Amino acid sequence: MHNIKKLKIWNDSIDLCVDVYQALANMPNDEKYGLSSQIKRSAVSIPSNIAEGAGRDTNPQFSHFLNIAYGSSYELQTQLIISERLNFISSEVNEALLVKLNEVQKMVYVFKENINK
Repeated sequence: MHNIKKLKIWNDSIDLCVDVYQALANMPNDEKYGLSSQIKRSAVSIPSNIAEGAGRDTNPQFSHFLNIAYGSSYELQTQLIISERLNFISSEVNEALLVKLNEVQKMVYVFKENINK
């Protein structure tokens, strides 16, 4: 079992999630239960699955939840790109989010690879 509060991967994914929520604050109201909701679920899924995996007894179980977090990160990436193309978020805001997301993706991948060794 891991202490999630000490995991950089978990803390950085929490920060990303907060940034995503803040970026969506000005999204159109008619997207509240559409794309905006899906983006928020994907963003929340990343640290949530890291936390669930960290709470499991074995590294293979942790790796499984890291895989889910990794998949959610690519869902989020896709949804952010769609949001920018629909002009729901600016390219500047999206670029900053995608840079942070890319860092989280790298960390999840490397962490998962190290756990599997």
